Amino acid sequence: MRVAQLTDAALHWREDGPPEGPAVVFANSLGTDLRLWDAVVERLPQHLRLIRYDMRGHGLSSCPPGPYSIDTLAGDALALLEHAGVETCVFVGLSIGGMIGQALAVRAPERISALVLSNTAAKMGEPQMWQDRIAAIEADGIAALTDMILERWFAPDFLQTEAHLPWRHMLERTPQAGYVACCQAIAGADLSATSQSLTQPVLGIAGSEDGASPPALVEATLELIADARFTLIEDTGHLPCVEAPDAYAGALTDFLKELGHV
Repeated sequence: MRVAQLTDAALHWREDGPPEGPAVVFANSLGTDLRLWDAVVERLPQHLRLIRYDMRGHGLSSCPPGPYSIDTLAGDALALLEHAGVETCVFVGLSIGGMIGQALAVRAPERISALVLSNTAAKMGEPQMWQDRIAAIEADGIAALTDMILERWFAPDFLQTEAHLPWRHMLERTPQAGYVACCQAIAGADLSATSQSLTQPVLGIAGSEDGASPPALVEATLELIADARFTLIEDTGHLPCVEAPDAYAGALTDFLKELGHV
């Protein structure tokens, strides 16, 4: 296991593929860790340098006191790139990971050659919705909201199989303080004004059954960005990389080919 010791956080990260390969960096969603990308990574061309990490407050990374901000989380990602010696990369972010990607691409455009914005938006929900979720978690714990969250994460057919159980356990084992602090980051973020200035190639990905970031929400953000492309993965929810890894890896590989990464 690898740990990047940053100024006020320690990030658990993993690298697959040759260190000299073109870099692709993945940022996970709220309530998950770097294992979110397992099935996609194993389906991508093997000459790529594939880097994943647990954002602060998640997985095996440290959990500094909150609240967090998207700018803080983007700063973590930038520090990780520096730690890993990544001069430039394609950044793939899902949900809050996509918000991190948008902020990072504006903050350090020379480091981000292209973006994949998956199941995300420039603004995700209203602050009151997040405050209500935080209050419910602080009162009764994450487990009290698991069923509601999983219904947003997965299409009904997948949710009826045992395949969803590891994700239930991952969500419920997320440090409560880290989950709440990241909810506060999302609640306080509206990236619309800055994301419309992005000039990198952008691929947007949505799941047709996504209850957390419906396709129309993803498309609305892509409309802010010049020449951004959109891909819909049918019969999937908020985590299409889990439900349909072949389709997800295929869309990502096609994008990387267009960029010259593959």
